[in-house]
Order: sequence, then structure tokens, then C-alpha cells
Amino acid sequence: MHSLTKQLNETIQRENSHVYHMLSNLGKQIYFPKEGILSQSAEAKLKATKYNTTIGIALENNEPMHLKVIQDTLSSYEPKDIYEYAPPAGKPELRVAWRKKMIKENPSLQDKQFGNPIVTNALTHGLSIAADLFADAGDSLIIPDKNWENYELTFGIRRQAEIITYSLYNTMGKFNSTGLRQAIFEQQHKGKAIVLLNFPNNPTGYTPGIEEGKEIVSAIKDAAEAGINVVTITDDAYFGLFFEDSIHESLFGALSNLHPRVLAVKVDGATKEEYIWGFRVGFVTYGGQSSALLNALEQKTMGIIRATISSGPHPSQTFVLHALNAPEFQKQKLEKFNIMKGRANRVKYLLDSGKYDDAWEYYPFNSGYFICLKLKTVDAETLRVHLLDQYGIGTIALGKADLRVAFSCIEEKNIDELFDLIHQGVKDIEKRTAQ
Repeated sequence: MHSLTKQLNETIQRENSHVYHMLSNLGKQIYFPKEGILSQSAEAKLKATKYNTTIGIALENNEPMHLKVIQDTLSSYEPKDIYEYAPPAGKPELRVAWRKKMIKENPSLQDKQFGNPIVTNALTHGLSIAADLFADAGDSLIIPDKNWENYELTFGIRRQAEIITYSLYNTMGKFNSTGLRQAIFEQQHKGKAIVLLNFPNNPTGYTPGIEEGKEIVSAIKDAAEAGINVVTITDDAYFGLFFEDSIHESLFGALSNLHPRVLAVKVDGATKEEYIWGFRVGFVTYGGQSSALLNALEQKTMGIIRATISSGPHPSQTFVLHALNAPEFQKQKLEKFNIMKGRANRVKYLLDSGKYDDAWEYYPFNSGYFICLKLKTVDAETLRVHLLDQYGIGTIALGKADLRVAFSCIEEKNIDELFDLIHQGVKDIEKRTAQ
């Protein structure tokens, strides 16, 4: 075992032995090298005032070498802020800015101890890091039955975790905290559970209310008190897109420092929050009881990043930082939020009008990008293909009866026509089947 690995593991064991036992075998072995190219380059950057031959980039006229055809499109930015490698943990100024944003938008974090956000190559990369650090073959990942399919790939296929599901909704159409509680306690014989919470939910667009949120936290705390180590991962990809009464904070705040046997991990990003999907800028943040523990987890996370992508793209981090610091940022973001809310409200109005009740019902939604229809008379995949072939409409079929529609990408003026055509598609299939 590398001496740095041993040092990090000893720190985690000293600060919270439960967190040490949450780590996967890879998580226990990984470290961030402090001796080698990166550390020597960092030292040279401070002291090599004459010639610095440590950096693996090309310089010209004392700035990063670049092509004019590229710089002409990025002329608002200094070459040093877009061409150089970003640090493995991300641009320091961006990490600070994102942390401030987190506290502002999640007041429950004010009195909690949590780490500095680490920049990832968007949300999937953040989830992959969490899987690498905490999931081993046979560990249980607990997710609702309505979930993003990439969880299966990231935790199940890559890390061989066992996927445990529970019904997202109870009989009242609310979050099924009883099902979550039962799923966690069923892992008591393993002594460990990984709970992944995704609100607003993909594919349903559902976010729990305040009381439901308290029930979720209570279930996790009770499991911890029963001796289960619980890694809680909040996938906050669609954070902020809350259109009705629901929790308007990430549960990361309530879960941070909840119990020594609970480790809170927040995975979020500018990807969808700031409407920059192709920029691929995300973050992973840990809640913990001590700065030493948080630092050790950060070092291990940096080790995973160093061993996979080395560091994230610098230009997009600079662009996000510029946006967060811009005076117009909040105003422009509110404008986009109101557009999204208008689309969601129009969808709900149509679905509640009764005109489509013969064809489907819909799963409760109040946030995010999506609505999920529960078809009554036709197969979801059959309808998906028919809509594509006959009407040029793309949807996502999930199982036999569920059809996901992303209203986020439809102008409000076109929403009525969209659902009328989906309904017509159902009628087409019913007529064809009856012949």
C-alpha cells in the first residue's frame, strides 16, 4: 500500500471509522500523488522564475500558445484562463463561487460542515466518482423504480453493485418514504447501503414536499442508528427548477452531519442549472464532521480524477465562473426559469383538463424537465415508434406503459399540439388493433 494511501486511510479511520468502511476496495486504495509531475510542476510554477520546463504545454510570448482562429472566437478571455490545464480539483475560483451559491440557495447548509465542491466533467462523471469510491460488487444501491437508466450502467455494470428498487410513489401519489425505509433496512445484514436521491426526479419530474423530505431524512437516520452505514448521494441535476409547493433545497443540507454512519454526497452542476449542457461542468461535494475527513475524501476524489480524466476542461470552467460573477446572472436565470415554469404549468393544465383521460393518466410532477405518462390502452414502445414514424415526434418509452415527455424542449405555444398528436397516436393504435 502506498504511503499516501495509508495516511489518508488512517485519517478517515481516526475521524470517522464508519466512513472508512463505506469505501470500496478502490476507494481504500486510491490516493492523489503529491510527489511526481503535478507536485513538481506546482512547485516550479512558484519558484522557476527563469525557465520552467515542467509544464506539458507550449508557450509563446509568455502565454499559452494558441491558434488565432480559435482565440478570435474567445477574445473576451485571457489565454491563461482557457488554454492551460485546470487543476484536477477544478478552477479554485469556481469552486469558491459554487460553494457560495450552494449556501445561498440552501440555507440549511449555513451551520453545517461540508467540503469545497470538486469540479467534475458534469453530473455523470460525479456519479461515476461516487460509484468508484463507495460501491463494490454486491453492495446495494437503492433507487426508486422510476429512475435514470444510467444508474444501472454506472453502479450496476461498472461497479457490480446490486440494484434495489422501491416504488417512487405511495398510494396517495406522494413520495414512498415507507418503501425507502424498508429497502434500507433490508440491507442490515450487509451493514451498508447506498441511497441515491434524485429530485427533481428523472423521468417523472417529481420533488417531495417538506413533510416527505423529513420522512426521507428520518428513514436514513433511523437506519444509521440501527447500525447501517448509509452513503447518501443526492443527484441534483435539475436543482432549482421547482415550480410548485415542494422542498426548494437539496436534501444534502439535511443529511450533512446527520449521523456518524451517514455520509452525504452532493452531485450537481451547471449543466442544467445554468442551461449549458455541452459545457460539461459538474461538482461533487461531501458533508462531514471534520475538515480532516473532508480533506481526505477530497484527496481520494482527486486521485480518481487524476487516474481517469486528469482534469476537467478549463474553458468551460472559466465560462461558468464568468457567468456566476456577472451582475445580470440572476435576472437572466429568472427569465429562463419563468419560461420553464410556463411550459410546466401549461402541461399540467392540459393533463388536468380531462381531454386525454381515456388514453393515459400522469405521474405526479411539480418540477424539472419531464412528465411521465401512464398509458391505459397501448404499449409504450409501440406508441413511441408510431409517433416517430407518423408524426415526427420523439418520446421515451419506459417499460410497458410509461412514456416520458420532456416539455423542457417544447415552446409553450406548441405544447397543446404536442399532446393532441400523442393522443391521436394512441387512437391510431387502438383503431389498428381493433381491426
